[in-house]
Amino acid sequence: MTDMSIEDYLAHGGKLTSPGNVPARYRGELLRLMASFVDSELAASAGFAAAINDAPGIKSRIAAARITLEKADHAERVLAVMADFGVDSDRYEGVHPWAARLPRDTDIGASRQEGDMRLSVFRYPLTGWVDAVVMNVLQGQAARLQLAEMAQVSYQPLAEVFRAIAPVEGRHAELGIEGLTQIARTEAGREAARSSIAYWHPRVAAGFGAANSARYERLARLGLRHRTNEAMLADWQTAVRAIVADLSLN
Repeated sequence: MTDMSIEDYLAHGGKLTSPGNVPARYRGELLRLMASFVDSELAASAGFAAAINDAPGIKSRIAAARITLEKADHAERVLAVMADFGVDSDRYEGVHPWAARLPRDTDIGASRQEGDMRLSVFRYPLTGWVDAVVMNVLQGQAARLQLAEMAQVSYQPLAEVFRAIAPVEGRHAELGIEGLTQIARTEAGREAARSSIAYWHPRVAAGFGAANSARYERLARLGLRHRTNEAMLADWQTAVRAIVADLSLN
């Protein structure tokens, strides 16, 4: 079977189950997808680790610690799939500045950095507990949509990992909403939350990618994408508007 016939098979909803039968272009795109997820989870974990000591109470400290632990665990699960493709996972065991962040007023859009494929939103710093909670709420809603998309990828072993991860990440988003609900009970909390929402909203939105993306079309033909950037962004905006209105933060 040629690479072209495999790609035709994928374009019509076919699934692959082992590294041995994937075409080279598919392998490259699949590894890029996995590296982005792993790097983003490790960077997110590092960010929330720093927020643990900002938490105002025991329950919130436990929530931040749980998110820190489980995001690292999710990175490890996907890294195991990458290792099946011969990726040297030892580089993730060394020292990497996952906690490194850019200055707060930087605007890098959706750009990535060579050797570190985290989503651009994880390059910005958290400034205190309210900011961490708001970021978790907005990015949590994005992750819910992104994981639903990734759970449909045409490489079946990875799709199964994402389906197992999705409910845990969903719980992270719920913990964020619980925390934001507490914050929004006072006017001072609402004002701080509104300021953070204004900061994080465009940065999380950038993670959905450009409209009318040629890259999306390439990935869709390989069965690695199913919904457009625009459709996912619109769903995220709807979900965020509902949360903001419910907590009187608009």
